[in-house]
Amino acid sequence: MANCQQYNYPGYGKWAEKNLNYAQAVRVGDRIICSGQGGWDCRQEEFTLDTLVKGSLFEEIDQAFENCDYNLKHAGGKGWSQVFRVVTYSTDIPSQHERIVYNLTKWMPDHRPVWTELGVKELGSNKMHFEIDVEAYDPEGAEGVKPTKA
Repeated sequence: MANCQQYNYPGYGKWAEKNLNYAQAVRVGDRIICSGQGGWDCRQEEFTLDTLVKGSLFEEIDQAFENCDYNLKHAGGKGWSQVFRVVTYSTDIPSQHERIVYNLTKWMPDHRPVWTELGVKELGSNKMHFEIDVEAYDPEGAEGVKPTKA
C-alpha cells in the first residue's frame, strides 16, 4: 500500500520482513498498528521458528511487552503511553493472565486501553505461548510523515 508507511525494526523485524513477508508496524494516518509481538529477543539477527522463544513463560510475556514498546518507538511513536487497543493471544490463559495484567499496569500506569484476551491452541511457532498486538494513537508523529503541499 503506497500511502501507508511500513516499519521493520533491526533484528527480528528485518528477518521477518525477508523470511516471512510481513511488516512489524504500519502507520495509517495518526495510528500505528503493530503486528503481533512474541517473546523473542527482537535485536537478535538470526532466527528459526523452532528456537524463536527462550526462557520462562513470564520472561516470554515480559519480552513481548518490551518488543511492543520497541516496535512503537521504531515506528516514530512514544511507546506504550499512546496505546489505546491491546489484543493478547495465550495458549493457556490461567497460567498467563496475572502476568499480562502485571505488564499492562507496568507499561500503562496512567491510562487504560481497551483489551481483548484470547485463548488460542497455537501461535506462529510451536515454541510460542504468548503474543500481543497493539494500536497506538500518535497525532504528533503523523505530522512528520504527512506529505507536504507544493
